[in-house]
Amino acid sequence: MKTRQTTAKTTTTPANQLRERCQSHFETLRIPVDPTALDELLARAEKESLSHLRFLDLLLGSQADARRERAVARRIRDARFAENKTLEAFNWDFNPKAFDRVQIEELATGDFIRRRTNLVLVGWSGVGKSHIIQALGQKACVHGYRVLYRTSAQLLTDLTASLADKTLPAKLRRYANPDLLVIDEFGFDRIERTECSQAAHLLYKIIAARNQKRSTALVTNVDFDKWGEYLSDGPLAMAFLDRLVEGAIILKVKGKSYRAQQIQPPEDEPS
Repeated sequence: MKTRQTTAKTTTTPANQLRERCQSHFETLRIPVDPTALDELLARAEKESLSHLRFLDLLLGSQADARRERAVARRIRDARFAENKTLEAFNWDFNPKAFDRVQIEELATGDFIRRRTNLVLVGWSGVGKSHIIQALGQKACVHGYRVLYRTSAQLLTDLTASLADKTLPAKLRRYANPDLLVIDEFGFDRIERTECSQAAHLLYKIIAARNQKRSTALVTNVDFDKWGEYLSDGPLAMAFLDRLVEGAIILKVKGKSYRAQQIQPPEDEPS
């Protein structure tokens, strides 16, 4: 008895048609693949017998990297840092004992933001606290976190204005939302606090709204035992401090002042 065998006829789509379909897919998905670059990569894949995964990595990797770089640049721009400060540009040798480099580099991973832990830098003026906090903020942007940088004076000016135009709830939501809110120069805002009798209450509202929900980093030259005097309301200062430092990472910084060093006359010149 003979067995009848049948062979299924397979059809293949011509390479040029597949290429056009793929290009159409890229356009539909809004993946900016240059047709010339695609042709060059197809020729390379055939010549070098690239695996499917390697081909995809070469095709999409550069586009993905470019998009990630644009996203990081946008987050850094939206954070509105005062200066472009990086850890790579920090002079670790000037104050070798002021900062624990290993600890700072651990903070730069952003894990404290993921854990919603606050960060407080307390110390003398001019030792590099602002540089460090802005550099850490930039690293957080690289890791995908939303960051907002403000000096304490800027924050109070903005909140005081919101009292006048009745936009305080919206402003409080704005400051409550970022993954990391950086409040720099806490203690250099005497004029703004003098002009707003509710300054302490406004700052407290922000800290309370973020408490255990988002990370807040505060940089100050005011020792904790002086906060009652600084905020002019002892009980409120204690409540503010309790919510800020509960479970927080606290760095107390001492060292020489960069700015003082820069304005000193050379040794061969009279002072």
